[in-house]
Amino acid sequence: MGIIVANLFITLDGVYQAPGGREEDTEGGFAFGGWQAPVSDDEAGAAIGAEVSRIDALLLGRKTYDIFAAYWPHQSDDIGSTLNRVPKFVVSKTLTEPSWAGTTVLPDAAAAGRLREEYDQVHMFGSGVLIRSLLEADVLDRLHLWLYPVTLGQGKRLFDGGTIPASFRLAEPARTFPKGAVSLVYERAGDVETQEMSAT
Repeated sequence: MGIIVANLFITLDGVYQAPGGREEDTEGGFAFGGWQAPVSDDEAGAAIGAEVSRIDALLLGRKTYDIFAAYWPHQSDDIGSTLNRVPKFVVSKTLTEPSWAGTTVLPDAAAAGRLREEYDQVHMFGSGVLIRSLLEADVLDRLHLWLYPVTLGQGKRLFDGGTIPASFRLAEPARTFPKGAVSLVYERAGDVETQEMSAT
């Protein structure tokens, strides 16, 4: 059985919108597109590249798919070569004719969960809405947060209204990078438990 890994570039205040460029996603009047590059560095870039190299299949939500499909088919670097080579899956109820070669449309998060039966490592990037759907369907195995030292005060947030209660545990040691970014890999650890803090 394989795993589904969600990779998300995220700010300290939980924003994942448009890390890669000013015009990547301006929905809601978002004014900070391209926030990731100034707080990234070569070590973080190499770690992201290593993560991409592990991909056996790529899973995306519809909005992230449209962004990727407009950009990556025209790139021939290591990341572009990998993304163009591997099978791609997009969860959408409206897309009927995907433009990116090698793409299959899936109807819902449950269907995405079945990809673990065919591939060792199914990776996602972005796709915050789909991440929440996969968590709700209990088919997301790892949540890899690339946390960057910046706050934006606006934009799409991963854990917004409708987030299900859940516990997580670190699946790998945290890794830090020179400009302050942190790689945090979590896996589900069951339901939320509560107890009183003991006095010491």
